[in-house]
Amino acid sequence: MSASTLAPQTLAQKLIAKAAGRAHVAVGEIVNCQVDLAMFHDSSGPRRLKPMLEELGAEIWDKSRVVLIMDHYVPEQDDDSRRIVRIARDWGAEQKLPHVYDSQGICHVVLPQKGHLKPGMFCVGGDSHSPTGGALGTYMFGVGSTEMLGVVVTGQLWVRVPQTLLMRWHHTLQAGVTAKDMMLHMIGKFGMNGGEYQAVEFCGEAVQALSMQERMTLSNMSAEMGSQVGLIAPDQVTRDWLATTGAKDVQIEGWQTDEGAEAVVHEFDAATLVPQVAAPHSPANTRAVGEFHNTAIQVAYIGACTGAKLDDLRAAAQVLKGQRMPTGVRLMVAPASLQDQAQAESEGVMGALRDAGAEVLPTSCGACSGYGGSIPDGANVIATTARNFKGRMGSATAQVYLASPYTVAASALRGFITDPREVLA
Repeated sequence: MSASTLAPQTLAQKLIAKAAGRAHVAVGEIVNCQVDLAMFHDSSGPRRLKPMLEELGAEIWDKSRVVLIMDHYVPEQDDDSRRIVRIARDWGAEQKLPHVYDSQGICHVVLPQKGHLKPGMFCVGGDSHSPTGGALGTYMFGVGSTEMLGVVVTGQLWVRVPQTLLMRWHHTLQAGVTAKDMMLHMIGKFGMNGGEYQAVEFCGEAVQALSMQERMTLSNMSAEMGSQVGLIAPDQVTRDWLATTGAKDVQIEGWQTDEGAEAVVHEFDAATLVPQVAAPHSPANTRAVGEFHNTAIQVAYIGACTGAKLDDLRAAAQVLKGQRMPTGVRLMVAPASLQDQAQAESEGVMGALRDAGAEVLPTSCGACSGYGGSIPDGANVIATTARNFKGRMGSATAQVYLASPYTVAASALRGFITDPREVLA
């Protein structure tokens, strides 16, 4: 088949075809792909990969294409965490890995901020929220330790070309409504297996209007739908954001789904979307914020890769500036990266949060991954995290509700789940 007669392709098909060295791939076809980059962290990486590599007598295929980030067990608080992080640090030094980021923030935020992801790449990560890279037009997904071992040794991975689900969002979001609300709404509609082994692509004018960090929230939480990837076609927003990381001559042309490509399309109206809240113990338990009115909360947590980036911190500060937490409510803020925290400090955002009574925690995965013991037993918690499974945040008796930074901040301010538009008005 000549290039001029190739069938229309989705963005997912184009990215896989490039990685496979092909002009065209068909849905359902199994192809072998060259991996552009492999990322893993202190929990998923060296402590698992090191003994397997030693047993095989194998070496890393290309150290320049490996990124190691310490974010899950830092800062170390007990002997077990110290052991895990020491393994990661020692192995990174032993291997002379050129890209190691220690205690600089959450991997899904640090990786793109350090300029490692660009449109057209095919990447894997040792974490289920690796689809975050899709916000940059990168085909990126999470793999387990055995698959990662194969990638690290060979630089290759087979993939079955997925069907694409196009989530097309029309019009624009109301003030106080965010990408987190869009994502919770979709998970509530389709469930946690709604995109199982499919490629979700977010599109439409509401998506194009989102900042890069808001787009990252969409792509990140495609994992909660069971999707392999969460893609957004790169555009001028992508190019401008990548320029801040030092990237030059970023190619965005051609990385869009062709007209007429095979895909299942779902239509949404962003203008009618209201703030969303997911009840315990699943992101799929999502309903409009008004249905939770007067649900008391004792803890509010603004953290994680879906809820503590610079844009998220700004949103929370917009609600809380000049206000003060009521007695009996604990507000914790764990910025997603040192870079975002530094910018938030310079803008007065962190000051506004502290003045409101926020306790600032380290820039790491922290309570989102159940580390640090900061979530008290039996508490009603409202959090910006991606998941609220029982025990996910450490305490098996805590009741965790998921929401946007606006909603979490407004709820903290009033002591019960609150529509942030009431406060912003």
